[in-house]
Amino acid sequence: MAKFYAHILFFGLLMVGFTAKSQTVTRVIPADTVVQLYGIVMTSDSLQGLDGVSVSVVGQRRGTITNYQGVFSIAVLKGDAVEFSYIGYKSQRVKIPVSLEGTEFSVIQLLVSDTNYLPTTIIRPRPSRAQFERDFVKTEIPDDAYEMARQNLEEGKRVALMRSLPSDGREAVNYTLRNQAYKYSYQGQLPPQNIFNPLAWSEFIKAWKRGDYKKQ
Repeated sequence: MAKFYAHILFFGLLMVGFTAKSQTVTRVIPADTVVQLYGIVMTSDSLQGLDGVSVSVVGQRRGTITNYQGVFSIAVLKGDAVEFSYIGYKSQRVKIPVSLEGTEFSVIQLLVSDTNYLPTTIIRPRPSRAQFERDFVKTEIPDDAYEMARQNLEEGKRVALMRSLPSDGREAVNYTLRNQAYKYSYQGQLPPQNIFNPLAWSEFIKAWKRGDYKKQ
């Protein structure tokens, strides 16, 4: 009996679905309500065509933009409101007449420049000549590329830059080859010790005086 009621319930739900689907009315737009809107958008002061003006139907996800001459063309419906918007200009709207006869509608839309008012800037002079000279002398001017290059020629900065710069591929290869050649030259014998080399001591003393071994 439970299985019988289950079949009755399924059949009833199926009939309700078919009835609802049959009652759904698909919106059909009459052909005579579609209008081809075209025209040109220009500036109100110089009558120059504006390139890239947004032409959109209000409340709809449909629109277009003007070409480099300000000309546009878009399909709309009778009764639609079309908005023209462009950066630096006030937006304008055009209403397509519901009682329009025919399927074409042309407009010449003028956009007015939108004035932006910035806050007032007041320029005041220095109270005295002495204060002006004091502030002028203390004004820090950033170094240009020439001055930075001149400062980098100092010995201390050159040493610091040399230590901070990583070695490139050629330097690394030359260093490795020199070490290998040094090992092969003294293979099977003890290499000389620089502790007894007076030239090595001289270079060490010079480097010590220059501050090469100081921590940066």
